[in-house]
Amino acid sequence: MEITTTSHKRCTVVKMDGRIDSNTSPDLKKSLDKIMEDGTYKIVFDMSGVDFISSSGVWVLMETQKACKRWNRGQLVIATPNERISRSLDLAGVHHFFSIYDDITEAVGSF
Repeated sequence: MEITTTSHKRCTVVKMDGRIDSNTSPDLKKSLDKIMEDGTYKIVFDMSGVDFISSSGVWVLMETQKACKRWNRGQLVIATPNERISRSLDLAGVHHFFSIYDDITEAVGSF
């Protein structure tokens, strides 16, 4: 599992490779919390390298979305999820809480 962050003018892109499960979701939460502590609430989560997400991973995304949207500061958008991840978000019933983009450029441009 590897988490990388790239700061852009309007947002920060977070890219994770591997699985998001109960073992890796605390690390993802720490990374996302650090970004928000630094004052950035517009986050693009690049899921192109993610091949599995568990309920604990979905929970981290939901908590981050809630914190970003508080006081209309920003939002978390999801970019380039594969079909399996899209289906998982749909089955969990949370896909409508996120803007989901098929392209990183389009996701960054949404801000």
